[in-house]
Amino acid sequence: MIRRTLLILLAVGFMVEGYGQHLDGDAPFRSVPLQNRITEVQPMTGIALWEPLGNTDTDAIQLEFSYLRYSDVVMAEGVYDWTIVDTKLAAIAGRRHQGVLRFWDTYPGRDSGVPAHIRALPGYNHGVEKSEGNDTGFPDWSHTGFQNFILEFFERLAHRYDSDPRLAFLEVGFGLWSEYHIYDPEERLGDNFPTKAFQSRYFRHLDSLFVHTPWMISKDAHVAARTPFASDRELLDLQFGIFDDSFHLAWRPGYNLDGWEFFGRDRFLRSPMGGEILFPDKDRSDRVLAGWTEQTRNFGITFMITEQWLRWVDMATIKELSMACGYRFRITRFEADETRSRVTVANSGVAPIYYDAYVAVNGVRAQGSLIYLPPGESRDFEIATGGTRPTLTIECDRLVPGQRIGFEADIAGE
Repeated sequence: MIRRTLLILLAVGFMVEGYGQHLDGDAPFRSVPLQNRITEVQPMTGIALWEPLGNTDTDAIQLEFSYLRYSDVVMAEGVYDWTIVDTKLAAIAGRRHQGVLRFWDTYPGRDSGVPAHIRALPGYNHGVEKSEGNDTGFPDWSHTGFQNFILEFFERLAHRYDSDPRLAFLEVGFGLWSEYHIYDPEERLGDNFPTKAFQSRYFRHLDSLFVHTPWMISKDAHVAARTPFASDRELLDLQFGIFDDSFHLAWRPGYNLDGWEFFGRDRFLRSPMGGEILFPDKDRSDRVLAGWTEQTRNFGITFMITEQWLRWVDMATIKELSMACGYRFRITRFEADETRSRVTVANSGVAPIYYDAYVAVNGVRAQGSLIYLPPGESRDFEIATGGTRPTLTIECDRLVPGQRIGFEADIAGE
């Protein structure tokens, strides 16, 4: 008798629920026809050409790369002049692109990028040694004044640019070109290269500073003799990406691939993967072309810097290569009633998007974001608007004017 009573109550409950929906005027969801193709490189992905070289006024790319010295910004103690950074980013954004920046203190054949007021501090030893056969200025990593300056510099940088849509990604590091190695002369921790203790402090500092902008370090940081990651495994939990300045060498077993393996091949699910390839001849260009689509997916590549590939390929090919990187959204379901929409978005690309992006219907955004949606997976969203002819877009606040996130769709509707 008790069981029968419970069944009756449940049945009444379902009837009441259904009756209430009917009184509210709910109509069944219907499939909305949607046809769309992606014909442009997606923002924050693809080939990154060098900003100063004059080849960047093209829709074949969405990213531009630029080196800067610390001394380009800091002229005296406490005096930061960001004009050079703002000028670069403004020009990049004016071409409807975004920037990838890296600051350096050591560059073969050039004076150190350490600001003059730091080099003038008591006890600071400015070193000049041969690197790649040329006189090269090296910083004094034993000096606490220089160490404190580096921490302050990135604090100021984050305060100014962490939420700036003109900046897509930041690459950081030490040594030659800030690529985390000194092969000529040797690395001397606490002299021409920071100690492991300072590196640990630096990385935790960056992790606390950059809330929005993804930052990346070289895969060369996997070497236990030069970095703290092997001995301080908690550092691997920090949210940083990886770049490889000779990416094509990671395609086979060896030093480069060891770096990728050390930091985790699934790191791309939460942080961007990138790098650079140099092209000294057509043979390398042809080999990289042949394996590009496979390897961008294999490593989850979002962007790749090149300054020489245009010797061997045209801009149309650069555009195709760019479109093989990063995220690629596909709408697999679009349903609506008079007041709501249901949308399913799949990522058919090779990496996630690392900024919040939102499905929007009639300009109303879904509450959930597409950030970190893995390749090969999808997410369902319900949006509080519908109608007879709803329109769908993907919106992101991290874009510059003229950029848009596209999507694919092939939904016949009803």
